[in-house]
Amino acid sequence: MTLLSASVEAVPMGRLQLSQLPRLARRHPLVVVGGGLLALFVVLALTAPLYAGAPLNIDPFKRLQPPSAAMWFGSDNLGRDVFARTVFGARISLMVGLFSAASAIVGGLLIGVVAGYSRGFDNVAMRVMDGLMAIPTILLAIALVSLTGPGVGILIVAITITHTPSTARLVRSVVLSVRERPFVEAALCGGARLPKVLWRHILPSTIPALMVQSANLCASAILTEAGLSFLGVGVPPDIPSWGNMISSSRLYLALAPWSVFAPGICLAVTVLAVNLLGDGLRDLFDPRSRRRR
Repeated sequence: MTLLSASVEAVPMGRLQLSQLPRLARRHPLVVVGGGLLALFVVLALTAPLYAGAPLNIDPFKRLQPPSAAMWFGSDNLGRDVFARTVFGARISLMVGLFSAASAIVGGLLIGVVAGYSRGFDNVAMRVMDGLMAIPTILLAIALVSLTGPGVGILIVAITITHTPSTARLVRSVVLSVRERPFVEAALCGGARLPKVLWRHILPSTIPALMVQSANLCASAILTEAGLSFLGVGVPPDIPSWGNMISSSRLYLALAPWSVFAPGICLAVTVLAVNLLGDGLRDLFDPRSRRRR
């Protein structure tokens, strides 16, 4: 999925009224499907303690048992409930994805807006962003984990550092195109101060692009967390996450495939939901890709 180009026109947010939601759903089903699936996973993750049981309980007498009424997704090599671990693991993946995307969006927005209006800051900031984009997320996470130890916070920091530059460059390109428009020049000529112009005219124009970018970043962060946890440099092994569940069960794939398929399928469906939401938002806000029906 590619980023929105700088020429994307902003959709007036005030026009999206409640009475238009049914028509919007018919014209943009990807937003409904992707948003619905993502909302379902969020609700299941938040309410996990009410129905999922204990994800850390070990029972050697229930090792590698197939799915049953007692354990919907079976058990793993230590006798732990795969269903409970999968549901609780959704918390880690969604938390890392959402917090990393939000942090990268905020940081990229601040840097991009200032870089779009200050030539001196732009020359320095964009060179720094280019340098950060050259750092692989996995290598940075491994370096940080070696210094501080594994943890969710370290993952979020590593993913945020490597994903902020792309957001900053996107916001900068939007600001460079919007600041030359007549309504911005008219506001400045009318005596409006620059902070007010940025707040009322420039920032609203970046919202559509940032909404699509946030979906891209969230999907990428979820996959990155799963990959790092699979390699053993993500969250600690005692905390259930989809990545370390797949890693710990891969040796038992022939004996207990359900212990790998359950977190793997949930990971794939979650990333698919975020990507569908991002594609739907792109169709919604990009006038060149909107379909008339």
